Amino acid sequence: MARRGRFRPRRVPSRTGDRNVTGILVLQSVISGLMIGAIYGLLGVGFSLVWGAMKVINIAHAAFAVLGAYLAYFLLKAFGVDPVLGFFVILPFLFFGGMVVYRFLIFPVMRARDIVVSSMVLTFGCAIVIENFISLIGSPDPRVFTTRYTGRAFFLGPFAFQWPQTVGALMALAGMAVLYVFLKKTHTGKALRASWQQPEAARLYGINLRRISMIAFGLAVASAGLGGIAMGFVYSFDPHTHNLWLIYIFLVVILGGVGNVLGTALAGLLIGLLNGLSLAFFPYQWVNVITFGMLILILLVRPAGLFRSEV
Repeated sequence: MARRGRFRPRRVPSRTGDRNVTGILVLQSVISGLMIGAIYGLLGVGFSLVWGAMKVINIAHAAFAVLGAYLAYFLLKAFGVDPVLGFFVILPFLFFGGMVVYRFLIFPVMRARDIVVSSMVLTFGCAIVIENFISLIGSPDPRVFTTRYTGRAFFLGPFAFQWPQTVGALMALAGMAVLYVFLKKTHTGKALRASWQQPEAARLYGINLRRISMIAFGLAVASAGLGGIAMGFVYSFDPHTHNLWLIYIFLVVILGGVGNVLGTALAGLLIGLLNGLSLAFFPYQWVNVITFGMLILILLVRPAGLFRSEV
């Protein structure tokens, strides 16, 4: 006689549960994309600042970012200094180094008939010099920050936040906030804004355009270094990485409006959001295609970018 067993009903997959999981994954991608977008925004803000204030397109901006990442990596490996703390050691070097570059390279070019083209050629050469300098003192191998919180995460509800990515995003947000407050609230920042909007009037009011521009370039280089360190928490980097970063910097600045610091920051978040959502639904190979395609459509509708240019 066969033994009778207890009936166990077959479990049917819940469509509601599947939708919840999908929703969580999409929101997780949105959060990750916004974190990366904050770093894009910081990299773009310094580039936009120089372009807006001096009409100089600094092709070496991304190379300075990679240099900042390498300097932080060196401090981490040689002395065990966390990259967040290492930036405060690197900051004076980048700021004053940027001022020196402006004084001896950028300022003479500003007397050229076509500042845009001349600055692009000059700073392209600077980018090549920086790239080869990094390769000389280091190596062409990819680098990555390895700290005590690498590979760790914390959870807020169902959402996971990786510590390195979170630290990089917070650094980027802090950097953009400091630049925004500097431009809007300090005397030097207001003088800088006046010099790029009405240079002749600013000169009549006694503003030293040369000194103001030198400070602006130093700040831009320092912000690039901070952006490079923040990016190093998320992606590996090598001496050639600046070529890829420069493409995103151009996109952020054009979309956000040249000279518009707040618009550039928001454009960086938008590009990061597009990247995050693309990764949620499509293979990685399609991410750049979708992102650039969406930006082309946006620029076809609004050729001047989403936000008003301040130049």
